Amino acid sequence: MPDLALVMLGAGSSTRFNQRVKKQWLRIDDTPLWLFATQNLQQLFPFKQIIVTTTPDEHFYAGKFSDTITFVEGGATRQESLANALLHVKTPYVLVSDIARPCIDQEMLVRILSEMENNDIVVPYLSVVDTVVYEGTTINRDQVKLIQTPQLSRTDILKKALNTSTLYTDDSSAIKAMGGKVAYVLGNPEAKKLTCKEDINDIPCLKAPSSSHFTGQGFDVHAYEEGKVMMLGGVQVHDTIGFKAHSDGDVAIHALIDALLGAAGAGDIGELFPDNDQRYKNIDSKLLLREVCSFLAKVGFEITHCDLTIMAEFPRLSAFKDKIRFCLADIMAISPIHLNVKATTTEKLGFVGRQEGVAVSATTTLKYYDWKNV
Repeated sequence: MPDLALVMLGAGSSTRFNQRVKKQWLRIDDTPLWLFATQNLQQLFPFKQIIVTTTPDEHFYAGKFSDTITFVEGGATRQESLANALLHVKTPYVLVSDIARPCIDQEMLVRILSEMENNDIVVPYLSVVDTVVYEGTTINRDQVKLIQTPQLSRTDILKKALNTSTLYTDDSSAIKAMGGKVAYVLGNPEAKKLTCKEDINDIPCLKAPSSSHFTGQGFDVHAYEEGKVMMLGGVQVHDTIGFKAHSDGDVAIHALIDALLGAAGAGDIGELFPDNDQRYKNIDSKLLLREVCSFLAKVGFEITHCDLTIMAEFPRLSAFKDKIRFCLADIMAISPIHLNVKATTTEKLGFVGRQEGVAVSATTTLKYYDWKNV
């Protein structure tokens, strides 16, 4: 077996997919597409290394799925992302594929591997069966190839080929431009790339997402501080006594964010918005909640229900519960009936009972975005 690394490119913006979820994070049963495509190739060959490129804002979350994959932040272009990944490749050969091409089969990979010894890159292609017209002229369709991935390259040659300001749409174009030897092998129509939502119907290996639901819990406390306004659940509930905090101290939103992240397996609020980061000094916590909800949507979740319990002796919150509920539901783009807010005291017990601060407990439920039925 040759020493071979696998690079999976998954740092794209997914704009042409035009859905609320990025295609990288479509769940195939319980597995995100990028991991499904990676595992599909992993079971076909014993790669020495597996490297996956991600967008910077999803890098931390992707890393929670595996401790054997090397995750690399991608760049603004495919070529830049690949160059970043190649910095970590230690093998003489590298197989580069797209996470959006999840249905590579054994026979196609064998054809690619069989040509690796005497070439700088091996490229799978499909023939064209329809008449081809280019700039108003009919051309010989037998001379036209539709290029696919994965593509197998000599690592050193590919690194040199990408060391240019010219942008190429695939590896073989870069290597061919520098005079490298290119071998073409027959690809597979079923190894179709997922670009637009309509392409899903032509990719047979993709199963519908699991119907599982995921529950998260959050808990937060903040002490009172005079001379500030008090924000709870995005609503101002007092104008002279607020919370001691790095941000605006909205303890209800902070507990809610932790619950949402917990349901997604995405860590906690301190990992995303550390309290030693000056960007979040006195920040409106509603902005943080919007960012978390946007993140959850991109990585394939829908919020189905939230329940908050606010524990406070001061101030009295009965007049604010519905305002909080409607405010948070609007931010989270869910029906207000799917967000419940309760307020209680602690019967004069503990720090809450001594009127030293407020505590909030939150529970949330998520489900996968059902891309099959959209």
